[in-house]
Amino acid sequence: MNGPNIVFVMADQLSAKALPFYGHPVVKAPTLSRLAAEGTVFENAYCNSPLCGPSRTSMMTGLLPSKAGGFDNAHDFSAAIPTFAHYLRLAGYRTCLSGKMHFTGPDQLHGYEERLTTDIYPSDFGWTPNWAEPAAKVRFQDMQNVLQTGPCLRSLQIDYDDDVNAQALRWLYDRARDGNPQSFLLTVSFTSPHDPYVARPEFWSMYSRDDIDLPKVPAIKVEEMDAHSARIHAHYSIGEAVVSDDVILSARHGYYASIEYVDSKIAEILRVLEETELVENTIVIFASDHGDMMGERGLYYKKTFFEWSARVPLLFWAPGRLDPARVSETVSLLDILPTIADLGGVSGEVLESDGTSLVPVLGGGSIQPRMVPGEFLSEGVLEPTFMLLKGRMKLLHSETDPPLLFDLDTDPDELVNLANEPRHAATLSELVSAARDLWDARSLKARIVMDQNRRRLIHRSHQVGKPPNWDFQPFTDATRQYVRAGKWTVEVEADALLGVRDPASDDP
Repeated sequence: MNGPNIVFVMADQLSAKALPFYGHPVVKAPTLSRLAAEGTVFENAYCNSPLCGPSRTSMMTGLLPSKAGGFDNAHDFSAAIPTFAHYLRLAGYRTCLSGKMHFTGPDQLHGYEERLTTDIYPSDFGWTPNWAEPAAKVRFQDMQNVLQTGPCLRSLQIDYDDDVNAQALRWLYDRARDGNPQSFLLTVSFTSPHDPYVARPEFWSMYSRDDIDLPKVPAIKVEEMDAHSARIHAHYSIGEAVVSDDVILSARHGYYASIEYVDSKIAEILRVLEETELVENTIVIFASDHGDMMGERGLYYKKTFFEWSARVPLLFWAPGRLDPARVSETVSLLDILPTIADLGGVSGEVLESDGTSLVPVLGGGSIQPRMVPGEFLSEGVLEPTFMLLKGRMKLLHSETDPPLLFDLDTDPDELVNLANEPRHAATLSELVSAARDLWDARSLKARIVMDQNRRRLIHRSHQVGKPPNWDFQPFTDATRQYVRAGKWTVEVEADALLGVRDPASDDP
């Protein structure tokens, strides 16, 4: 028996903390709110790296970034590591990707049979960090996108996401009319609400300036910041910018408006699923790759393990088959691969995974408590940095920094470091020991530096002569479109017609 169709929708840089069903008081997001009300909401879901490329590689492989070689946004995603798309193909699924997945290297499919769009970011090694030279500041982002916000008619993100959605909708319509009973996995991955924080006027106007909230945790003085926050503050050149309350409000306004834009795209996907009746055998999964600090603590963008950056939305929606539920167990994007493999009936094929299938929870059961890990191994640091969650206790760990320990139940804003409190000494010792068992920071750093050096050398060599082109090139075979030689118009039109279902004709 065929498994359910899976439509996996992703946003980029969307924090769970910015959504109404996770408690945000301003953002509307009516479509996502509908999915949350009618589906399963994972209240405490985390990325395994607060950076696009490593997070997505980890999610697709079910492996920690360091195991998959997903160190940074220019890592070589090995074609020899199975992804959830490979596993579903073993189950007979048709697999398709529309949108961003930040694949770097010559393999631009990683198990997807079809890809409808190119990626928004480059596929080469040009964004490789340089840990071997601490003085060589590799900067891919500064405060420009926080300072320059507002309504716009077009932007790079809008151009891309409009194309992503149009291609995905057309693909769904084609599946509805081709009569093929083959189950499918369609991944629709948007780049919004990733900065810049701009949006078309119809989304910008959904909020007035008086609606927008300032950060709950005001800016912390640099000299009072923890070591990692101070590094990221310098990495983004935050101290060089004049960030007034008006600047923060405008940036958050743009972020919220961009969320509404993505929400409107998801509404179109749901509409097509429902009007074509594909919804009757489809599970919709929604997640983000990481969050955005949005000015909390005086920090911006991502690359930290604080809640606004590391905590992500995770929803499962299948009307009539999944009862509405809210799940408090701590989970992560590592759980996506084993869950999708389980849904597709190929969980026994999974060779390795650092995650756990969430299917038992979707059926009202539970999963065994476990520690949830995170890594940051890219620009902005020169040593591996880690997160470890046990329930609602969060450890931020590096061999070169003092530890941070937070109780998210009693201190959701992460303001009280418990690492030096005697009554939490046992918890701190347990988590630090677990982190050192999981990660050998010294050998990991050596691997990362060597890998960076190799990639930077290869990138330099590609500047000599004709460089390879790894960017995915979407191809449309126009000879198979519309009416072509050897076909009658009426014949082609009949095959392409997808009628409107008449509810009155349904059997009682």
